Amino acid sequence: MSIKRIARHLAQYHWRARQIFPRAVLDRIEQAIKRGEATHSGQVRFVVEGALDGAPLFRNQPARERALDVFAHLRIWDTAHNNGVLIYLLLADRDVEIIADRGIDAKVGATGWETICRAMEAEFASGQFERGVIAGIEAVSRELARHFPPAASHPNELPDAPVVM
Repeated sequence: MSIKRIARHLAQYHWRARQIFPRAVLDRIEQAIKRGEATHSGQVRFVVEGALDGAPLFRNQPARERALDVFAHLRIWDTAHNNGVLIYLLLADRDVEIIADRGIDAKVGATGWETICRAMEAEFASGQFERGVIAGIEAVSRELARHFPPAASHPNELPDAPVVM
């Protein structure tokens, strides 16, 4: 357990996520998800968590493990074609994780997702959070469109609204 990490998470609080992602930005992110989902039959969710607290923080839960918990909690795995994708940002660590259901993950793989994550993190490093998230959504949507083009009828199985934890 890193004292530095604990201090960063405790100092970060959850207000930071609301400061960086006010309602207007969240609305534009939701619109980017809607635009992307019009090009494929997959489902995309974006979640930002300002900082860990309680047990996850004190047991030093890595961002990837936390993203897996969020993926399960939001039931992103529960799509008809196993093509749900979570883009998770742990703001205190400036760490992006993409968790994808087995249908799309088998086609894109860890290297493809990692490339998208690093590009997003580069935008965040320069303070461009909105641009980084939208670029990430667009990149994920391109992968989904390539492997899961829109079907004649593809209902919106998951909400498009971003989640701030």
